[in-house]
Amino acid sequence: MAKVKTSYFCQNCGYQSPKWLGRCSSCGEWNTMVEEIIQKAEPEKGRWRPASAGPNLAARPKAITEIDYSEQPRVLTPDAELNRVLGGGIVPGSLVLIGGEPGIGKSTLMLQIALNLPGIRVLYVSGEESDQQIKMRAERLGTNSANCFILTETSTQNIFKQIENFEPDLLVIDSIQTLQSNLVESGAGSVSQVRECTAELMKFAKESGTPVFMIGHITKDGNLAGPKVLEHMVDTVLQFEGDRHLAYRILRTTKNRFGSTSELGIYEMQGSGLRQVSNPSEILISQREDALSGITIGTMLEGNRPLLIEIQSLVSIATYGTPQRSSTGFDAKRLNMLLAVLEKRGGFRLGAQDVFLNIAGGLKVEDPAIDLAVCASLVSSYEDIAIPASVCFAAEVGLGGEVRAVNRIENRIAEAEKLGFKEIWVSRYNAKGLNLDQYKIRVRTASKLDEVFISLLR
Repeated sequence: MAKVKTSYFCQNCGYQSPKWLGRCSSCGEWNTMVEEIIQKAEPEKGRWRPASAGPNLAARPKAITEIDYSEQPRVLTPDAELNRVLGGGIVPGSLVLIGGEPGIGKSTLMLQIALNLPGIRVLYVSGEESDQQIKMRAERLGTNSANCFILTETSTQNIFKQIENFEPDLLVIDSIQTLQSNLVESGAGSVSQVRECTAELMKFAKESGTPVFMIGHITKDGNLAGPKVLEHMVDTVLQFEGDRHLAYRILRTTKNRFGSTSELGIYEMQGSGLRQVSNPSEILISQREDALSGITIGTMLEGNRPLLIEIQSLVSIATYGTPQRSSTGFDAKRLNMLLAVLEKRGGFRLGAQDVFLNIAGGLKVEDPAIDLAVCASLVSSYEDIAIPASVCFAAEVGLGGEVRAVNRIENRIAEAEKLGFKEIWVSRYNAKGLNLDQYKIRVRTASKLDEVFISLLR
């Protein structure tokens, strides 16, 4: 019997070492080295398996002019949000990795796609659920398709045998951490297993031209579980974000070899599955009849899509000593900076006030273009003066109290005009290159915060 060979792998980056190390020599992380068995079994012959014998022909270099290229048409799905995120549809032979928190809706999204692709044979491989459980989810989604086939299997050797007989047009793996290859003698979910199984799926996708979707787990830090090399191996990495306790989900692209990484899709989780949100601005802005102080509307960009969001703030006297500073969906450090600007440049005494800020809808915003809307919301709550619901804001605020220009202001103004707003405040420097007569909405300009507050709070 051959001696079992072991090695140590970094769970963060996949670095291999013959001995245990307290700190990974590659990525510098501590206590990430785990011992795994690396002795490989004899590989099986098969269409998508590496041959156990026989010479391998070495590739020769080609001039780029000699390479034949014909653009393959993408596969359009019934899900317009997924098509946008992928860059225009599914690319044949692509390997797509989808990550997200448990219960966020990754399996639901993939099953919806598998059940609604017309005329495409889909093989849905699940290593986490039984076929009865998947059928129960399909019944809840209210969709059945004769072209969707379910395989509950974790061995890649058995999966590829079924693929040879079935020849699917699309393959879904749920999830990559549950697969196990006989070529690596370690547990499922380990670094070597994840890397080996992904390499086999990548070989299958590139040689057969069949697109493969893989669902991946994430760590407690929100990163994709497994070695970092996993993200480098695949063609596209999609991140499913959102709070499980809220209705909205965001599908964001972090890597895409076939399109832009600035696109995102927005869904609403319902009892019957995920619903596409084609115009999220109308949902994120609450319909209110009474004028309330502390509520403003700001414009932001998520990828290439302009959104109008509602900012809610509450400023009250601190009765328990140290004032509180709390923000949900907005960077707390940036909130403290804007409060300092309002106190220093605007003359508002906020040092002894409790400040609570919330971005409605559960979104997390990093676009600095909502700075002016945040400042207006804080001052509105402090002065207890309501800002008209027909007014929105699109500008950044500097440390000197200046109203700074933001990018793609035309898209922001057009989105506000489409939703029926009557007035939008922008930086005076943004308005220099604009033809304001082309908009039905009134475009107000300012270079300092004082100009905005004098007009709104008088």
